[in-house]
Amino acid sequence: MNIINAIYNLVNNPINHLTEYNQGRNRANNAGDALEEYVKDLFCNTFDESDVSKRLEKIGKYFSYLGNNSNPPDAMLRNGDAIEVKKIETSTSTLALNSSYPKHKLYSSSTMISKACRDAEKWNVKDMIYVVGVIDKKTNDIKDLCMVYGLDYCASEECYTRIKGTIKNGVETIQGVEFSETKELGRVNKVDPLGITYLRVRGMWGIENPWNVFNYVYERNKNANFNFMCIINEDKWNTFDNKNLLKNINDEKFMIKDIKIKNPDNPAQLRKAKLITYDK
Repeated sequence: MNIINAIYNLVNNPINHLTEYNQGRNRANNAGDALEEYVKDLFCNTFDESDVSKRLEKIGKYFSYLGNNSNPPDAMLRNGDAIEVKKIETSTSTLALNSSYPKHKLYSSSTMISKACRDAEKWNVKDMIYVVGVIDKKTNDIKDLCMVYGLDYCASEECYTRIKGTIKNGVETIQGVEFSETKELGRVNKVDPLGITYLRVRGMWGIENPWNVFNYVYERNKNANFNFMCIINEDKWNTFDNKNLLKNINDEKFMIKDIKIKNPDNPAQLRKAKLITYDK
């Protein structure tokens, strides 16, 4: 099971109203949670599974890990990619990543992941798929949905850890302040005369949404009720053995186009990729 299956299932299942979809399955009402459930169904093709137990069983078959809001990722495909789902409310909104910097790839050695994630299966590194949905806060409709790989979207881990390390080291060199060990950028103890107040210094990461980042290769159809975009670099594309599945999609609104995208680590370099689009 991979992103090719998810794309095929998306085009063949026109559900994009999260409230109705979610309440009909007796799931959480939060739009972010509902979007995550929608994404699970995209990959597992469980849109028509009304039996909750059977749906969960199928999800467990294809996913080795399902996460929470505290630790990335939101999910991991068994022997496949990791998935991070993000909800935004306008087409220009940025993605709030909080204390977790953007993931070019996901490593089992990362201190940001949980032990459950690390032990979910035998793995060292996984490619990361960012699934981003623009949700109308009044109707809970998915207006736009995109899937992009961290490899094509954000810089390598060293870029972010270098900045984080530089700031952390700078904070800890401040004279006359008592620090303690922390995974955050710093923690200052005994701020007040009684020594009972502390200050946590933490990073709050954010990133431009994929539609803004890839606006040089894709523009949404403003007249459509729903737009889908997916970008997959050529090397990743060539690893999929089920690409022919997309040839079975008989819809003039579904298109696959050869493009070139910027290398996130060096924008002067262009890499070949596939742009997959659909609107309705």
